[in-house]
Amino acid sequence: MKKWKLASVLLVLILMLAACGSNEEANTEKTDDTNAAADQKETAQEEQTTSAYPLTVSPTVASSDSMDGSASYTYEDVTFETMPEKIVVFDYGFLDTLDALGVEGIIGVAKDSTLPAHLEKYSGDEYVSIGNLKEPLLEDIAEIGPDVIFISGRQSAFLDQLKEITPNVVFVGTSQDDYWNTFLASVDIAAKMFNKEAEAEDYLAKFDTALDEVKTLAGNFDTSLVTMYNEGKLSGFATNSRFGYMYDVYGFTPVTEDIEASSHGSNFGFEAILDLDPQVLFVIDRTAATGGESNIKADMENDIIKKTQAYENNRIVYLDGPLWYLSGGGLQSELAKIEEILAELKS
Repeated sequence: MKKWKLASVLLVLILMLAACGSNEEANTEKTDDTNAAADQKETAQEEQTTSAYPLTVSPTVASSDSMDGSASYTYEDVTFETMPEKIVVFDYGFLDTLDALGVEGIIGVAKDSTLPAHLEKYSGDEYVSIGNLKEPLLEDIAEIGPDVIFISGRQSAFLDQLKEITPNVVFVGTSQDDYWNTFLASVDIAAKMFNKEAEAEDYLAKFDTALDEVKTLAGNFDTSLVTMYNEGKLSGFATNSRFGYMYDVYGFTPVTEDIEASSHGSNFGFEAILDLDPQVLFVIDRTAATGGESNIKADMENDIIKKTQAYENNRIVYLDGPLWYLSGGGLQSELAKIEEILAELKS
């Protein structure tokens, strides 16, 4: 009897050990499968990134002229063998887009100009100052050895000197004549170069709802005028200007088309605004954008402007200067512009 009980106990122990062995083997196989899946996913991501290169990148515009018309600049396609790892960015709009997409590797920023509030983190010591928007620090840029330099119109005069540092200089600025499409082209450049196409698509989807909303709101007004304030003086903008997207894309109706096309707008007196008498008057504060002391409300709300429909109906919209004048052309800033108008005109 005792022998039978001993045999039973031994049999149970053998079965338990066999089960444990099977479980350990199964867990090992499961762990191996999980690790293999993770490795495959990582490999697939690396292959996806690598497969995009060599990559030829076209500028957002083929050429541009200096503000005074005395010089013209031509921008060329740039072919990259591998994804750039050390990035220098002058254009705040493009910096905005890189930031929104989570691109890593930014080492140099134009910190000596007024960074927009939402890009203040790039004023930190971990980012090298490459000068301001109009005057690059060429020696400092050369010292950090960038793989790519992204520029826009304000740096065009230094194009050849920047190319001596690296041939990989890409123009990513917007065009006055086709602002919205060149903005979208710059987003496409960032997405393709840094394997962020899915992130860009997700972010651009936010614009669909915002644009529908602002177009509906714009339909409530018969006329509007976009102006820019600078130290007591005004300039106006029509559809063929750097702020023409306010009409073409947002859907506001211009109070006049008879405004000379210019990057800084046509000179515009207060009397001219009263004559046109727009229902909505947008005012961009350039003085604040460039670090000056702004008296925009005191200067704007004078006895002449107080006679306009815009003033009487509380429809003078003061737009954030740094956002509109310096940092447009980025995913975050372009969405913020729409949201600012919605907030102002809904109130």
